[in-house]
Amino acid sequence: MNFPLYIAKRYVKSKSSQNVVNIINFVTFLVIVIGSMALFIVLSGFAGLKTFSLSFSESTDPDLKAQPTIGKFFSVSSEQEKELTQVDGVVSYAKEIEEQVYLTYREKSHVAYIKGIDENYTATTHMDSTIYYGSWEIEQNYAVAGRGIVNLLGLATNDGRNPLTVLAPKPGKGSISQQTSTNPFDNLFNRLPVIISGVYAIENDLDNKYVFADLPLVQALLEKDEVTVSGINFKLDESVNVTDIRVNISSILGDAVVLKDRKELNGTLYRMLNTENLATYLIFTLVLIIALFNVVGAIIMMILDKQQNSRTLYSLGTTIKELRRIYFVQGILVTGLGGLIGVLLGALLIASQIWFGWLKITPSLAYPVEFKYINVLVVLATILVLGIIASKIASSRINKRLVASA
Repeated sequence: MNFPLYIAKRYVKSKSSQNVVNIINFVTFLVIVIGSMALFIVLSGFAGLKTFSLSFSESTDPDLKAQPTIGKFFSVSSEQEKELTQVDGVVSYAKEIEEQVYLTYREKSHVAYIKGIDENYTATTHMDSTIYYGSWEIEQNYAVAGRGIVNLLGLATNDGRNPLTVLAPKPGKGSISQQTSTNPFDNLFNRLPVIISGVYAIENDLDNKYVFADLPLVQALLEKDEVTVSGINFKLDESVNVTDIRVNISSILGDAVVLKDRKELNGTLYRMLNTENLATYLIFTLVLIIALFNVVGAIIMMILDKQQNSRTLYSLGTTIKELRRIYFVQGILVTGLGGLIGVLLGALLIASQIWFGWLKITPSLAYPVEFKYINVLVVLATILVLGIIASKIASSRINKRLVASA
């Protein structure tokens, strides 16, 4: 058996004759357990928040989206559409056109976006699953609006007598002062009355942003032809290589468009979540670094307490290097065991939150957490690395002078 490991295990299990040393060792072990448990819980909480935040994009964003490289719009011909249907791995695709508009209803107004979508949109995205009340009916003059827009304007669903008026600027050249009309709005804006058939609810920003209507209707409102769109949404087969699909779609649509996956469409959100996660990890690691100074102190106290034993071992032929390794291994055992117990306790708390949802954000929404094995590895690796450093510092106190003075 490895001699330093054997002695270190004996030291970990045995109690000191000095009660104060036992208290210091217990407190040190408790600090390691609590620190590793806290780090694991925080990482699991941020993993849950990340998944919860990105779940909104699962409903609104497609697997892949084609957007214009320059400007707001691009054209897609019938030949290109036919070629898109033949791309291996494309389950479905849906065209859309989007523009900022001015909404008015009973002397109330709001600036939002109107998005014209075709009949394949709900098969390509899961936007219809976000319906809060009403129905996802988008045909003729029916439209679906966000809950924020409905609340701001006081809209009612299926109210044909009082439709929502959508005003879109007319394309053209020249200054506004050159427009001559009794009502300047007639020359400056195109009007579209729509009846709200349903209301969707995702999160505040999106709920205040969009009104969904039929694609040909919005193209006519914006004075665009039927081949002009602002985006094409793709639903992909998960078994097919995404890179190959992107290459094939790019070869069909050309350089006028850029393809973005769900992560690229929400790049700012991904970067923000990853930065917050990293910052939290570094902060808690700093707390652990401070806490593991207790390990250094505890090992030094153990060295002093076992000074007579160290002299005996030295007299029996144990080298200074082996004596240092004994206390080095002891520190690693303490931090490793404490980290493992802390992760196990943290995992139990996370599991109880997943199963029972005892911590609530709202009365109906439990705080989102997620158990990930990578977080287990991160916490244990952090604890072990810091434990190795602390043990190395403490065990270096062993020298011939210290042993000889025992």
